[in-house]
Amino acid sequence: MLTATRVGYVLSLIGLATTMGASQESPSEYVSPSEAVPRGRAPGMQVQLVSRGEQTREYAVILGKGDEAFSALLDFAEKYRVTSAHFTAIGALNGATLGWFDPRRKQYKKIPIDGQVEVIGMSGDIALYQGKPVVHTHMIVGTSDGTTRGGHVLDAYVSPTLEIMVTVDPIAMQKRFDPETDLTLIDPAQARREAGAGRDEGTGNPRRRDR
Repeated sequence: MLTATRVGYVLSLIGLATTMGASQESPSEYVSPSEAVPRGRAPGMQVQLVSRGEQTREYAVILGKGDEAFSALLDFAEKYRVTSAHFTAIGALNGATLGWFDPRRKQYKKIPIDGQVEVIGMSGDIALYQGKPVVHTHMIVGTSDGTTRGGHVLDAYVSPTLEIMVTVDPIAMQKRFDPETDLTLIDPAQARREAGAGRDEGTGNPRRRDR
């Protein structure tokens, strides 16, 4: 009887420890996609047009110490009226927050990056959602011991520089809201529909409606 009581007590402690461990994963460690927007500034951003092709344009977007990279890309897209682009970058940071998307929660789990790190690779794209540019970018960083961490970029603070090479494409990319994930996803079909609508309006032809 005493042994059974002790076993029950131990199991209760295990259950309590498990509950406490789960409760330590607080909601503040997560952020919803709609809230995962840049809130920093990039006053040191410099932009240079490095190539102008028949259809594409190439820009060097150079950031300085203290600039927030996600905010800078959005500022660039708005200022230069970018409707479709892709980019890569290298450089270094002092502090960042990356994210891992949890499909069950429909939220990003924050991955804090403290201290000085090298940006081994950063890539992403710019597309339109409801007529406004949206930046989507991922990053891999290297720490002082050579280990790496990566994820979706929530914020990234430059130190001393970040060199972003942006290719602006001629045809707009459109995004749509995906209720299954609460994400905005690139939708080529929507882009084709909007392009077709523009041609119809330009020629005065009535838009065809699906039945």
